[in-house]
Amino acid sequence: MRLDKFLKVSRLIKRRTVAKDVSDQGRVLLNNREAKPSATVKIGDELDIQFGQRTLTVRIERLTESTRKEDVAGMYTILKEEVRKREDDPFGL
Repeated sequence: MRLDKFLKVSRLIKRRTVAKDVSDQGRVLLNNREAKPSATVKIGDELDIQFGQRTLTVRIERLTESTRKEDVAGMYTILKEEVRKREDDPFGL
């Protein structure tokens, strides 16, 4: 399955065009390598996705072409979630 489609179907990113843009900007790593939107993902792969100040690391558990909202939980496992502190924030928020 293509990376941009997985991000959309798993609801990690709401729209496929946004998933494509995020990948094109180099904000998605597939197994610690920068990934293009057309990269093929498979079960067991790890994704690092940067959302602004937050980085989410997930492992792909299941691939399906389409899914309902209730079934999304089994598609990936969150391994780590980090929030970077802004350097210009004196309070560390």
